[in-house]
Amino acid sequence: MKESQNFPMPKVWPTVVHMLEAAAAQSSEHLALVCGDEQLTYGQYRACVAGFAHDLMQCGLGQGDRVVLLMGNSLDIAIASFAVQAAGAQVVPLNPAYTTSELRQVLASARARGIIYDEAVTQVVSQVGASFDVAYCIGTGPGQQRLTRWQDATALPLPLPDPNSPSTLQYTGGTTGVPKGVSLTHQAVSINVSQREALLPTLRGQEKVLAITPLFHVYAVSMGLYLAAYAQGTLVIMPKYRPDTVLQAIAQHRITLMSGSPTIFMGLMAYEGFEQADLSSLRLCSSGSAALAEETLTRWQAATGCVVCEGYGQTEAGPVLTYNPFAGQRKLGSVGVAVPLTQLQIVDVATGTQVLPVGEAGEVRARGPQIMSGYDGMPEETAKVLRDGWLHTGDIGRLDDQGYLTICDRKKEMAIVSGFNVYPREIEEVLFRHPGVSEAAVIGVSDAYRGEILLAYVVAKDSTLDEAALQAYLAEHLVKYKWPSRVFFVTELPKTSVGKIDKNTLRRRLASDVDAPGQA
Repeated sequence: MKESQNFPMPKVWPTVVHMLEAAAAQSSEHLALVCGDEQLTYGQYRACVAGFAHDLMQCGLGQGDRVVLLMGNSLDIAIASFAVQAAGAQVVPLNPAYTTSELRQVLASARARGIIYDEAVTQVVSQVGASFDVAYCIGTGPGQQRLTRWQDATALPLPLPDPNSPSTLQYTGGTTGVPKGVSLTHQAVSINVSQREALLPTLRGQEKVLAITPLFHVYAVSMGLYLAAYAQGTLVIMPKYRPDTVLQAIAQHRITLMSGSPTIFMGLMAYEGFEQADLSSLRLCSSGSAALAEETLTRWQAATGCVVCEGYGQTEAGPVLTYNPFAGQRKLGSVGVAVPLTQLQIVDVATGTQVLPVGEAGEVRARGPQIMSGYDGMPEETAKVLRDGWLHTGDIGRLDDQGYLTICDRKKEMAIVSGFNVYPREIEEVLFRHPGVSEAAVIGVSDAYRGEILLAYVVAKDSTLDEAALQAYLAEHLVKYKWPSRVFFVTELPKTSVGKIDKNTLRRRLASDVDAPGQA
């Protein structure tokens, strides 16, 4: 068993609402939020949160209720995220790009009593909202109300939330089957903010944090919204990701902390203006949402001089489980050590009960105060992943003798080729090192003779790269059973809303290519 190293826990707030209250009390005039031409100080931020929280409560929303957010990146989503919790309700952040059928499914599951949405999705909400017992439905945007309208010295509703009460219902797994609502308490969310702080310490009142990824996603909330409030720093919110505007924002606002995904780091480095951009203010970058290729990490650090600390977690874990420590040893290819108060084990894939020795690959399981309460209304699904106090993550990894975790792949993506366990991530890492490869994804598909075979989908940097050359390259670096049966060249790979390569979509869209020519 590997437990967190000697990284002491910093201050833990009872809830993130307490954290915002303290930031406003201590740094009332400090700039808290920036989005385009709009900005709020911490005093104004608290007033807007308090005003909206009181408004929600006057409409009958409060303890035990769920309030859905269908909002893109803006000042409004930051205010709404805190206000729902300050009112005693549970916040349910959803992707505003959801279709009518997707939204209807989640609303039925969550039993939401309120919907706060962007003006742009009014039509979808109007088609769905009437079918449910929704007490509060408000659109925000230029033609609607703005949550920034409360800027008087309004006090937050008292008492502030109970740490043991529900804070967040974050849906995950919506790309396959029925989406699962991960329920997190206030205590779990707040502790996880401090656990991250222990390994990636901030400078109080000095940080400028850039929010690039969607603030309806748990990663952006943890590493952007809550991180900035904990540090009493400034959160600069990007409404949409574009390489040119991101690079401009870093220079203009003197950004010190930036969290991204592999797609973002690769996209910024591929942008023609990257070499001329002023990135000198960056103190630390962190990467999450998906594994970062070693080649991408080393290129970024060489080009910018800024450290990238890669971490690991999942929605069910609050979400942070590990990070490479900013002030300690950082291991290339590793996702770091367990955050404080957290234990990690590697167990056998078949039963999840046999603890494996150091260096051996198996399923990662974790135990700590940030772990979810369970999947809302899904006791059987909860029992599958929460066993004897451990969260079975479904990820394949190995621990070294210092407790550093390396993620090999997802358990469900492991392929068994001719009786051998093969982790597609290993083949992807080799592909990433080829100078002609821009992006790559490897999947396993059923095969009558070998059980499964591997298919590789590659975005090439130019048209000179062909399948024969890549297969020869792979043969130099991998044992034969790990060679993909086919390599297909594509113009782009499908992505989720937070920049992960969407292998489920890839399987659905491209599975027939196993019998097709080498272009897809």
